[in-house]
Amino acid sequence: MLKPGRTFPEVEQAFRWEIPEFYNIGVDICDKWAARDPGRLAIIDVDAQGRAEEYSFAQLRAMSNRLANALQRRGLGRCDGGPGDRIGILLPQRVETAVSHVAAAKLGCIAIPLFTLFGPDALMHRLGNSQARAVITDRAGLDKLLPLWPRLPSLEQVFCVDGAAGGAQDFTAVCAGESGDFVPVSTRAEDPALLIYTSGTTGNPKGALHAHRVLLGHLPGVEISHNFLPRDGDRFWTPADWAWIGGLLDVLMPALHHGIAVVACRFAKFTPEAAFDLIRRHGIRNAFLPPTALKMMKLAPDAERLGLAMRTVASGGETLGVELIDWGRRVLGVTINEFYGQTECNMVVSSCSELEPVLPGSMGRQVPGHVVDIIDAETGRRVADRVEGAIAVLAPDPVMFLEYWNNPVATAEKYVDGPDGRWLLTGDRGTRDATGRLCFLGRDDDVIGSAGYRIGPAEVEDCLLAHPSVRLAGVVGKPDAIRGAVVAAYVVLREGHAASAELADEIGRFVKERLAAHEYPRCVRFLDQMPMTTTGKIVRRELRELAEQEARNESERTSNDR
Repeated sequence: MLKPGRTFPEVEQAFRWEIPEFYNIGVDICDKWAARDPGRLAIIDVDAQGRAEEYSFAQLRAMSNRLANALQRRGLGRCDGGPGDRIGILLPQRVETAVSHVAAAKLGCIAIPLFTLFGPDALMHRLGNSQARAVITDRAGLDKLLPLWPRLPSLEQVFCVDGAAGGAQDFTAVCAGESGDFVPVSTRAEDPALLIYTSGTTGNPKGALHAHRVLLGHLPGVEISHNFLPRDGDRFWTPADWAWIGGLLDVLMPALHHGIAVVACRFAKFTPEAAFDLIRRHGIRNAFLPPTALKMMKLAPDAERLGLAMRTVASGGETLGVELIDWGRRVLGVTINEFYGQTECNMVVSSCSELEPVLPGSMGRQVPGHVVDIIDAETGRRVADRVEGAIAVLAPDPVMFLEYWNNPVATAEKYVDGPDGRWLLTGDRGTRDATGRLCFLGRDDDVIGSAGYRIGPAEVEDCLLAHPSVRLAGVVGKPDAIRGAVVAAYVVLREGHAASAELADEIGRFVKERLAAHEYPRCVRFLDQMPMTTTGKIVRRELRELAEQEARNESERTSNDR
């Protein structure tokens, strides 16, 4: 844990990593507390109707042990001399999701968090690439999996929390007959535990493989972004899905590590009113609220009258402006701390309002325990203050990924050597001021940041090309006041197809149904000719200019209408 201090340098100087040789995430976030304080509250599970059920650490331990025994009985576990079996977890925020992660870790398996809004193409790639042997899901997820299952030779077993169907086993039934005791596998801190797929600009999403130590690596960033977590009375929630690193390793696992209760909520639809009501009803004191959620909540009228007084709110994914920070103070009763990271190396930069005033436009300082700086990506040398460069993290680092799954070339390309050592390149651009604060400028690739998600254009373009009317497709981000950006698709049609509003809607729905709801193009525009380089690559810069001009025109029309 970080030791509170008066300044960032004081906290940094007092911090030392303590990474044991043997360490298991499941034991840490569950069994540890079940032994110390069995009745301690772990999960508050709130369903779509608002009904809440509470689970203690002792219950979480018993449930995860029964699942671990059931999975082990069916041949799942850690391979001799190799990585553990991969287990997909295709569930929303609910107690079974936490149970599944704990059980997989205690078995020595590798959990693959899967977003519930993923379509068949996204699921097919992740499960096929990882050679997952099992998936734990609900009925909605099962309906997506059943048509894919025959094409996934490694996928042997599916467990459904809503009961047996279509060859899937009843999650509750298989656990019911098992013992509540289980001896966890003795994993090393360096053993792989999580495989989280992240989008890039070329090819399919890559699987970032993380070791058990990744949770320990997250702790300083989580603690400082929440003004020295934990404090008496803390209670955590995030609208971010636990399938993403922001929900899983910024909230669920760190909170349970510290014995803090986590609210799991399955909104039928996220609305500002529902979020405020959840915070008030369940006494939530700490939250990770992505910028899109904050912007939506800011639109709620009379929110100041609620009299909320949270202890901490952290946000990451894009820079927060003055207005949003001021709104947080008025409505939530806190100064929102901004943090920075990515799937491969998360929570490495943060602000901390308890140590110094938050500076709008700055994402904060390097978190104690991490070395983050602005470098020249070619030479690996640090650049001068206020000079733009690549945001990079010095290796080795406990929070840093092990590798891209079965992709040594991409893994090697992620690093550059310099005079100070080996740097991990985040793919983002930034600057450093004279005081050491870091400022995010943007990506040096074409990944789209939308509503807190990172969306790779290549995956969306591949899906678009599967539509019978599409000959060429280019995808970029179009500026959006609420989401930061939305996916915009520029399409050249095949012969015999005519551009129309109806066809644009059909193409958008096609991607939404096949890929994922958060990745589909909300804006589809037709071009006679695609801007291309002489080597046949799409010139996305020109497409971005079109999207930015359209966004400006829409903004001007809105202003004139007022």
